[in-house]
Amino acid sequence: MIRSLDEVLEKVSNLPKKTIAVAQAADDEILQVAQATIDRGIANFIFVGDKLKIEKMILDGKYRLDGVEIIHADTDAACAAKAVELVRNNLADMPMKGLLATSTFIKAVLDKENGLRSNRLVTQMTVTDKIDSEGLYFITDCAMNISPDLNTKVEILNNAVYVARILGYDVPKVALVTALETVNPAMPETLDAAIISKMNERGQIKNCIVDGPFALDNAISVISAEHKGLRSEVAGKADILLVSDIRMGNVLHKAITYFAKKRIGSIIMGTTSPLVMTSRSDSIEDKLISIALSSYLVSQDMFSK
Repeated sequence: MIRSLDEVLEKVSNLPKKTIAVAQAADDEILQVAQATIDRGIANFIFVGDKLKIEKMILDGKYRLDGVEIIHADTDAACAAKAVELVRNNLADMPMKGLLATSTFIKAVLDKENGLRSNRLVTQMTVTDKIDSEGLYFITDCAMNISPDLNTKVEILNNAVYVARILGYDVPKVALVTALETVNPAMPETLDAAIISKMNERGQIKNCIVDGPFALDNAISVISAEHKGLRSEVAGKADILLVSDIRMGNVLHKAITYFAKKRIGSIIMGTTSPLVMTSRSDSIEDKLISIALSSYLVSQDMFSK
């Protein structure tokens, strides 16, 4: 079991390096991340974008990126399509969003004929170190699915369990997080949590232990769970936190960064390769962690093209 983000970084740096195709790489932040990634021995890159501009930025910024292949593309859409094509043709292992709109990047990724579609729902997961014990929290979905219904939540959960198992959590504990730990008909998300818990109990959701609803405190704190009188294998010991919607997930993701000052990584799954889609507000270290997580998953043959 991988017990920390530092362990992810260490493991990946000792594995054969994967190649990332960056769509629209003419951006100083992208070049900084690429430099840090290469310096740590985590991955290699192919830059897609305005070749002359990227070469000038590398020269002006004194980046040590002379050996990185640069493929010229004129528009954002062409950059995204080319990055995806490189992955489809096994010339790169995963695409990365550079300086272009997320919608343009995703459109190329999900193109029915030339994209990276699979039979899974595309979902996002935030990964961070546990607060007071060894291990990782997997928080999902914080970025892709806005208001998931019951069936969508089950797909999000299955994706998260799939990834957690690759990272060594053979039977991850899943907490269905809402505003409170009791079922309240006025809060439909608590009803969904109760139904999903029962689905797991009856074997419809496998390879994990699911319980909920939980409030955040009694999902991750044994002391809080005991104070509330909660008796459960998951209470206070969750590995996966399935949030009720993107509003809760997005706020929690940012609170971990800005209030708790903790490092995070992000994984986008459900396609035939992971997608590296970091926020411009993410630190270089957080972007590095996202790349390392995706590279580790590819190294474990998690994705099949």
